Amino acid sequence: MGERVLIALGGNAMTAPDGSASPADQTRAIELAMTHVSALIREGHQVVLTHGNGPQVGNILLKNQLTAHVVPPVPLDWCGAQTQGTLGTLIMNALDPIPAATVVTRTLVDVDDPAFADPVKPIGQYFSEEEARKFERLGQTWRKFERGWRRVVPSPRPIEILDAGTAVTLMEAGYTIVAAGGGGVPVARGADGRLGGVEAVIDKDLAAAVLARAVGARVLVIATDVPNAVIGYGTPQARPIEAVTVAELRKLQTAGHFGSGSMGPKVEAALRFVEDGGRCSVITSLEHIKDALSGNIGTRVTES
Repeated sequence: MGERVLIALGGNAMTAPDGSASPADQTRAIELAMTHVSALIREGHQVVLTHGNGPQVGNILLKNQLTAHVVPPVPLDWCGAQTQGTLGTLIMNALDPIPAATVVTRTLVDVDDPAFADPVKPIGQYFSEEEARKFERLGQTWRKFERGWRRVVPSPRPIEILDAGTAVTLMEAGYTIVAAGGGGVPVARGADGRLGGVEAVIDKDLAAAVLARAVGARVLVIATDVPNAVIGYGTPQARPIEAVTVAELRKLQTAGHFGSGSMGPKVEAALRFVEDGGRCSVITSLEHIKDALSGNIGTRVTES
């Protein structure tokens, strides 16, 4: 019997191997990714997809910056909504004739989240200090890195996927769903209780764990560019993690084995999903997701 599975696609599934994000490159990459997803659907699994959008948002931000003297830059929540629509359309085309639907999805965050006081998530291109200062005058926060100046934004914790109910309704009608792309469009409630977009980027893996619970997924698959999470990465003692319990993986996490900018959020998402009642989480490469569900490959996280 098939299961309800949420698959979180990494950025490598949306661009060429060299990171190029031209329309043709994105189309080819998504078509390849969907061959693996289609195989799961044909086996009877009910699939929900979510995806990253870093390169795509980066393209929009570059357009913002190059045309700022002509039209006002659009805010980050608008960027997220635009990429959800674009990537969702490409995914639906690639899945055809499998019925699929994309839900432009909002993710609730807390305006008092500490991340808003300490923007650390880098986005977009590197620029000169002169260009960075220009955009700082528009209210953006920029920080100097080794390769130049780059915009940084808050990355608050996802609280709730507000449109998960719509996704469930469509799933029950037989659709494969694409939702919470890029972590979802970040929104928060103001003092009057009304929802509004916020300038933030939500980690898509952490949002995937929240979405998976909300839609009743039994398995969370985090598809990345490596077959397993690794301890001792970059050292002679490096070794892949295969079957692991939540307690064991928490210990490895506490020991500092997973970088905050790479494997760290994926491990945290895998842990949260199982801790909150999911049957298991799997971290593996995109081409191995079919085998991962049968327990033959990947970092497989279970309660015991």
